[in-house]
Amino acid sequence: MAAEREIAARHIDRFPWGSVLWAFANLACWLALWPLTISGVLPVWAAFPIACANMALCYLPSHEAQHDIIARPGSKLRWLNELVGHLSTIPILLPYRVAKLTHLEHHKHANHPELDPDYGTHADTALQSMWQTINQQQPGTKNNAYATTLARIGRPKVALDAVIYELAYYAIMIALCWSGHAIEAALIWFLPKHIGMIYIRHYLSWAPHNPGMGEGRYRDTRGFRSAVGNVLSMGMQYHIVHHLHPRIPLMRTPRAYWEMREILEARGCRMDGL
Repeated sequence: MAAEREIAARHIDRFPWGSVLWAFANLACWLALWPLTISGVLPVWAAFPIACANMALCYLPSHEAQHDIIARPGSKLRWLNELVGHLSTIPILLPYRVAKLTHLEHHKHANHPELDPDYGTHADTALQSMWQTINQQQPGTKNNAYATTLARIGRPKVALDAVIYELAYYAIMIALCWSGHAIEAALIWFLPKHIGMIYIRHYLSWAPHNPGMGEGRYRDTRGFRSAVGNVLSMGMQYHIVHHLHPRIPLMRTPRAYWEMREILEARGCRMDGL
């Protein structure tokens, strides 16, 4: 444990410049698609795959903020931490406070069938997990894991943030359709949001915690070799390091993993193909 902590200490409190730039660049790129397509400069068919990528990429900068990696409470750059947290997940309609509170509960209770708010992604295969995500995004489907978690920890009013986001989203979508931009609304926001969530939930939730992972510090997540590589799997090959030491920035987890690999191996951690 002492050796593991010594390695982790070398990577904690390093300012994640890459994630901060990522947050603002990704959001700016997505916002730019609207005037570019509406004005006819960019064909909507070309904007569609870009928007899908923007959706898939928008969660992780907020994730850094959720763990106070950009700046801790009371520090001079705390405002930047919170700004990144709030802005980066706007495209997928995930309020920062909802994301942070539920994600911290995921860390406390990873893989617990009743207490882990992300347990709904558990499945025997990747295709089953993706199908579950598709079903959970259908109209009328009840997936109250986040609201239930917020109520359990005594913060039920935070769920109102999600209501406000949804109402604003529908108002914007109606306005776009009413003004003759329904195709842009569908291909820059509606469909990319759903596709992005499938990608996010697969790589950020299912892949590191499935299949057959249990509970406990060294058993609730794993290292794995992704068929699409570490970049396209958004750094999740080394997610085991994040669960052990959540304040290590995402872009430093690969280095931290290789430095502590022998320790993880001695602990009996799963490292599939790494």
